[in-house]
Amino acid sequence: MAKEPENKKAAETAEQPEQETPKAETVTLTEEEFNQVKEHIEKLEAERDEMKLLAQRVQADFDNFRRRNASIHADSTDEGARNVIKELLPVLDNFDRALGNSAAVDAAWLAGIQLVHKQLMETLAKLGMEEIDASGKFDPELHNAVVQDETEDAESGTITEVFQKGYKVKNRIIRHSMVKVAK
Repeated sequence: MAKEPENKKAAETAEQPEQETPKAETVTLTEEEFNQVKEHIEKLEAERDEMKLLAQRVQADFDNFRRRNASIHADSTDEGARNVIKELLPVLDNFDRALGNSAAVDAAWLAGIQLVHKQLMETLAKLGMEEIDASGKFDPELHNAVVQDETEDAESGTITEVFQKGYKVKNRIIRHSMVKVAK
């Protein structure tokens, strides 16, 4: 086996032509031509700055649009849930009436009705529905007083009976509690 010369790399490099670096081209302009080129460059820079500002405005407008749409979507979804719950409240009232008058019914039937009622309440709670507390003092923002009761058993302004339960969804009242208040 023949030994390759140690200078092989040097020989290969020497055989390759040297790459020429491009030389800068020198152009001589008159003062008028120079001023025209300068004005053109300034115009292009101004146009670039204007386009940059326009792009920033469009980006800001799009970000605002995206935030506004997200907010509108969330509000619409919540409003839809409130409307569905509002439509289901008479069904819930009928379940409460059926359970309140269940003394003379079959125990198995009553257990089934209680399970369906519980499932409906759990589903509505997942949608954000809460029952308005109708015990204690009357609050005109939460309760609707339909009858005043002259009784000595309760302090004036205390709720003595609930005729219809009230509900709220995500802190918005969808139905006030209909109550009897002590005079």
